[in-house]
Amino acid sequence: MKHNWVEYRAVKAAVSMEMALANYGVLLQHVGGGCLRGRCPLPTHCSARSRLSFMVNKAKNAWVCHSNSCVAARGGQIGGNVLDFVAAMEMCSIRDAALKLQAWFTLPPAACVPPFSRRLQPGEVKPEPVSATVANTALPFSLTRIDYSHPYVADRGLDLETARHFGIGYHRGGGLMEGRVVIPIHDENGFLVAYAGRSVDGLEPRYRFPARFRKSLVLFNLHRAAAHGRTVVLVEGFFDCVKVHQAGLPCVVAMMGCTLSRRQEELLANRFHEAVLLMDGDKAGRNAGAAIAERLVTKIATRIVEIPSGSQPDQLGADQIRCLCIPDYF
Repeated sequence: MKHNWVEYRAVKAAVSMEMALANYGVLLQHVGGGCLRGRCPLPTHCSARSRLSFMVNKAKNAWVCHSNSCVAARGGQIGGNVLDFVAAMEMCSIRDAALKLQAWFTLPPAACVPPFSRRLQPGEVKPEPVSATVANTALPFSLTRIDYSHPYVADRGLDLETARHFGIGYHRGGGLMEGRVVIPIHDENGFLVAYAGRSVDGLEPRYRFPARFRKSLVLFNLHRAAAHGRTVVLVEGFFDCVKVHQAGLPCVVAMMGCTLSRRQEELLANRFHEAVLLMDGDKAGRNAGAAIAERLVTKIATRIVEIPSGSQPDQLGADQIRCLCIPDYF
């Protein structure tokens, strides 16, 4: 079984900032002293006046960005190493950044093999230490230059009013989110904690999330849904949620996947009396619905709605959604 161990020091030693920049197609100018300088490529960069704020010290294999937006987004840190750079670009954790670098570049064995004194048994993986404090903190910034009328948004069945209501649109700003449709994510108290970036041209990954963001701690649209009743519609994805809302059922939330975490289960049980499960019409969706219902039914009334085989809620018409979720609607 392939392990997912990563040796951070070895990865940093094997991958230079120049290699990482080249991977993203970022071109900087040599300014002497073994340094490079140019426009900041980070998705957090929105300081219009800081045009050449990004610098790389090749000898130290480190980078800095002195723009107010990037410094604020990183909790006062002005830069970091190659792992910090990839984590900021990919909006992922440091560990995920290291794993991505391992996949992108052919690294020496030391970067991929855990330095254990004991030989691992077949299939055994040394657990990754987990921080005792896991929470999604409010973002100190919000993205601008968002086009709510982009063709991709319309192609997904969202009208302009709905797109504006949810803040979903094509990001025309700089950085990693440029060229993606962004979806703001709030916690149960309404604080903006993340943006999901949806690829519009088929490139992977389909969705990007900020570094250290934990999907399992939030339910998409919960802060709005809780104000619209005690019966909630539970769906898998962002666009499923938005289409159900647009169909006239605003009390809807999304798991952002097909699994329900313990925290998400608590959030539902604390705010609603009934849950209507509107999962995808494939085998995975039906299995997920059954497993989730088995857990939820011990806390709140729960019922499963089956949609046509092979379809998804966001592919259904408004009348279909209302008829499925509210049998006596018509």
